Amino acid sequence: MSRRKISCFVITHNEADRIEACLKSVAGWVDELIVLDSGSTDGTRELALKYTPNVVETDWPGFGPQRNRALSMCTHDWVLSLDADEVVTPALRDEVDQVLAEPDLNATFIKFPWHTYLFGKPLKHGRYSTPQGKLFFKQGAQFKDRSVHETLLLPEYHIRVLKAPLLHYSWRDYQHVMEKHLKYGVLGAGEKAKKGKRTSIPYAVLRAFTDFIQQYFIRLGFLDGQRGLLMAMILSQYAFHKYAALWTLNVENQENKTK
Repeated sequence: MSRRKISCFVITHNEADRIEACLKSVAGWVDELIVLDSGSTDGTRELALKYTPNVVETDWPGFGPQRNRALSMCTHDWVLSLDADEVVTPALRDEVDQVLAEPDLNATFIKFPWHTYLFGKPLKHGRYSTPQGKLFFKQGAQFKDRSVHETLLLPEYHIRVLKAPLLHYSWRDYQHVMEKHLKYGVLGAGEKAKKGKRTSIPYAVLRAFTDFIQQYFIRLGFLDGQRGLLMAMILSQYAFHKYAALWTLNVENQENKTK
């Protein structure tokens, strides 16, 4: 049988320096390509229009709501959720074609090996080497309504892990690494605060230490040499920022209650 049809969506904001590599890797291969842009001012939308007419400008409600918007626009049963910093390799396209052509396919959630590049080389161990679920069966699918770390929810998880990689160019430079992790840490703190979670600065320090141990030793980040050490430090700082930001929100909430 022919390969099942794929809708692909990408959410963007000021990604002119890398959106073309992403879209070029799937344009003409997927059956539907949708770009949701939240107010880019660097020409991202114009570049995206070179690859698909389905470029929609929106506001920014958070990662989860934005992905659900894009998902609602997809018309095919299989959906590929890409980020603007990801590139689908020819080998991965071929493998997806083979899997989606299987007559008795029972998978609903297909994960790709994730080759995340940090200053020129991929990280082969730790958090950023974990296979990512990017291709899924649309029926009943929804992303968690969260501002960040928006998990995909499916009625049933029948997982298939492929062999060919998805390339991930998450960080432009060192400043971008730090800014991105600080931003995500603060957003994560906000999500925890909404749920009534509380913390302390000593706990933030403890999490910085334990997250370093987890990334560098337990998940074998040390095998990635200096890049592995750097990433372990970055994730340690990310953990500290998240719980330190949560503590400040706890303090602000307490002060507001006493006014």
